[in-house]
Amino acid sequence: MELLPNSHTEPDGSAVIRVLSYNIRSMRDDTDALARVITACAPDLVLLQEAPRFFRWRKKLARLASAAGQVILTGGATASGPAILCTLRATVERTEDVLLPLTPGLHRRGFATAVVRFGGARLGVVSHHLSLQADERYDQGGMLLDRLAGLGVEHAIAGGDLNDLPTGRTFRRLADGLQDCWATAPWGGEYTWTPADPFQRIDAIFATKGIEVLGCGVPIGHPGVTETDLNRATDHLPVLAALRVPAA
Repeated sequence: MELLPNSHTEPDGSAVIRVLSYNIRSMRDDTDALARVITACAPDLVLLQEAPRFFRWRKKLARLASAAGQVILTGGATASGPAILCTLRATVERTEDVLLPLTPGLHRRGFATAVVRFGGARLGVVSHHLSLQADERYDQGGMLLDRLAGLGVEHAIAGGDLNDLPTGRTFRRLADGLQDCWATAPWGGEYTWTPADPFQRIDAIFATKGIEVLGCGVPIGHPGVTETDLNRATDHLPVLAALRVPAA
């Protein structure tokens, strides 16, 4: 399998970065395997879903970040599950955790958001986990697009668990306004659920039009990522993307 480019800053100030999106099921599985997968992917940004939300959630998330060579950027319980980790390569401008309207009887959802800089590139970032209920999910897709537009930056990405297929109306709503990174530059594996027998793509990374997608997919066969670790880490497979973000 062709390797994705390593992270670097180019002479014109644009940045090549790696972004990983991963539903980690509240770290209820093998956290050592989870940390190994994240470390092997060498991401600059990790967009998590189902990060710990309850007792000592900050400590649990900090342990994962440390084990994977990352630091906590934002999110967790304060975003009702989504979180963002990053390396020290990122310069953080601001962060905000957003709770979405609560539908009675359904799980509270939220967005973890940030604006960061890599070299001369400025990037908005959102980690999300959309509803299992179709109508609520569709509304949240619209809120996600609004949130990206409201970050006040030219270039932005969103990654997460959509609970929807590429043929679904929420997935299509996002893909109509953004680049579906897998569809733009497929690399690695396609399906993200379930690890033991992947058969559907419900996790994705999206990017605004000005970002160049160099490759995106499940890092099956990527150096250091083993099938055993992928199966033990959580109940989703991760999505890894390499992106070139133009200088501001």
